[in-house]
Amino acid sequence: MSQKVLLITPPFTQLNTPYPATAYLKGYLNTISVDSAQMDLGIELILELFSKQGLTSVFDEIEQNDFELSENAARIYRLKSSYLQTIDSVIAFLQDKNPTLAYRISEGDFLPEASRFEQLDDLDWAFGTLGVRDKARYFSTHYLEDIGDLITEVIDPNFGFSRYAEQLGLSANEFDELDQALQGENGLIDKMMISLLSDKMLEVMPTVVAFSVPFPGNLYGALKCGQYLKEMFPELPIIMGGGYPNTELRTLKDPRIFNYIDYITLDDGEAPIRILLEYLRGQSSLENLKRTFYREDGEVRFNTNSSQKDVSQRDVGTPDYEGLHLKDYLSVIEVANPMHRLWSDGRWNKLTLAHGCYWGKCTFCDISLDYIARYEPITASIICDRIETIMEQTGENGFHFVDEAAPPALMRDVAIEILRRGLSVVWWTNIRFEISFSKDLCRLLRASGCIAVSGGLEVASDRLLSLIKKGVTVSQVSQVCNHFSQAGIMVHAYLMYGFPTQTSQETIDSMEMVRQLFEVGVLQSAFWHRFAMTAHSPVGLDPEFFRVQRVGEGQGSFANNELPFEDPVGTDHAEFSEGLRKSLFNYMHGVGFDIPHQDWFEVDVPKTSISPQFIGNALTGEKKFSYQDQHRILWIGAEPEMVIYEEDDICELIFSGKKEDFAMELPVQFGEWVYKMLLKVSYVQELNRLKVIRENYEEEMGDFEELIESEVWEILRDQGLLFFKV
Repeated sequence: MSQKVLLITPPFTQLNTPYPATAYLKGYLNTISVDSAQMDLGIELILELFSKQGLTSVFDEIEQNDFELSENAARIYRLKSSYLQTIDSVIAFLQDKNPTLAYRISEGDFLPEASRFEQLDDLDWAFGTLGVRDKARYFSTHYLEDIGDLITEVIDPNFGFSRYAEQLGLSANEFDELDQALQGENGLIDKMMISLLSDKMLEVMPTVVAFSVPFPGNLYGALKCGQYLKEMFPELPIIMGGGYPNTELRTLKDPRIFNYIDYITLDDGEAPIRILLEYLRGQSSLENLKRTFYREDGEVRFNTNSSQKDVSQRDVGTPDYEGLHLKDYLSVIEVANPMHRLWSDGRWNKLTLAHGCYWGKCTFCDISLDYIARYEPITASIICDRIETIMEQTGENGFHFVDEAAPPALMRDVAIEILRRGLSVVWWTNIRFEISFSKDLCRLLRASGCIAVSGGLEVASDRLLSLIKKGVTVSQVSQVCNHFSQAGIMVHAYLMYGFPTQTSQETIDSMEMVRQLFEVGVLQSAFWHRFAMTAHSPVGLDPEFFRVQRVGEGQGSFANNELPFEDPVGTDHAEFSEGLRKSLFNYMHGVGFDIPHQDWFEVDVPKTSISPQFIGNALTGEKKFSYQDQHRILWIGAEPEMVIYEEDDICELIFSGKKEDFAMELPVQFGEWVYKMLLKVSYVQELNRLKVIRENYEEEMGDFEELIESEVWEILRDQGLLFFKV
């Protein structure tokens, strides 16, 4: 009997784009000729619930059960006719199917408003002159969140647009609470979810179902679906994998989870699912399973099978989005943070440049786990092949490279390959703020379509950056941010507070560094995160080295990842949360730079010890670029036109930029050399080393040092003559 696998992302992950795990797995299954289908149950459930029919069911439930409503919920219920009248058109607007509605929404008298509208960010700060579309999306997002608040209050306390039942799965050391919830009567949302799953089962008729569970908020939905499948299709094998089991369930001991599913795989899913499918076909033994949990004789078993190698990145195939309703996702704007805007507005194809992290040293990170520890890049050619395939399949040219940290050299090669192929793409990714990101590399990335990067500044303190083993200093980070910003690439920084031994003084000093980064304009977006100690990070594995003590009774029988700890320094980091958030919001909008740090907090905080010119000095103190023979040289401008005026022994090189033309008048011999040089180092050619160009110039023209000090050289540099160390 042939196999057919149904890959499912359970509710809820993202509104604007599918989580890529099922598309990655489907792409791999294509390479081994296994038939598969996929569904994003999250977006399908959202569209079912947030419709006229779905809201009617919500209001009917309230009416039938005579709930005691809060003031906010009562207002929404009184406005039910307005919500029923507007919901379908608002959803269509957020799907870009009803764009003209933006004019009515943005005027502020179309949508019914409840408590979320009382919390609106200052719209002048948030949007300025960006237009009615953004303002309408912002209003529409708050409108949906108002309805979500009603659903949370009266239908399901675990509802959330991207974290359904998160509290049930978050650090659930024991399975009891989750198991009890699963045994409860199905609510309205459960019934909708199961109905959608039932329809898909009848359509696909799979022989295997596999759930990808990336976050704690997806766990309940996956197990509730598994419960239904066990009841209706008792012989159907059910698999679970993804980010949540990879981090939380590595020490699983409680067999009760296997009442809902049959197998749990860890880390990269390609090899484990291939071997598991072979076992289910009777072509392999149970003992041969790779990184897979299962239940046998009432006990949890785990097979490692390290003899079976993982699938190399060049062999995993191209992500396949077939079967996902790509035109039905919602572009929302939840907050005015520019990078969060990228995450939630617009649909992004997901790709990976390199498996794992090429740095792999940060002490707060889960560097002991395979998804970070095993670094494996692929070639720019393969990446661009996948880009072209996905663009053809989806009709979308936006890409989010979901690397832990994209390698600078590979980013360079991908950017050049994009230019060589003449691809029109828009992309962004996560990076390390390392000095390899020179001004020239950033200009190249921008030319290839890069619009934003996000990276971990973490704690803006050189002592703590050293303890974290970040491999950078605050000064270096500021210089790299400046390189990206000057190239027109938006920079988002992940910020952290509460790292072990961090003092109040260091927190305020870090805040001051961030303030200066925004004030000088080299940082455009950021977010503060509270440090959490995880079981698979160096801090969690060796807390004594970091002078902290783990507290609690040890590992539970179910999920184990986040670890409670005590910091002997004794700083109450919770006291800083709101002040850091408020100050950052203002800095992102270009205001509040002159407000004393103390005014952001309700508790006394120390004065900063950082010089107000620290970041400015770091930028002006950057070393001047020094040309080296081993540097790679690249021309990203257009091929110039050369016109020779023989009677005057001069020529004109005419360069056509996207905005305007410019010309250089040069002696014929020199002009011909420049022309040939630009052709030789064009992005359509293989990269040359500067040594080759220098030797050629000195052989034909003269002193190369005079050339690089000349106005001609300066103009060429401005127009796209780039040099790289990487």
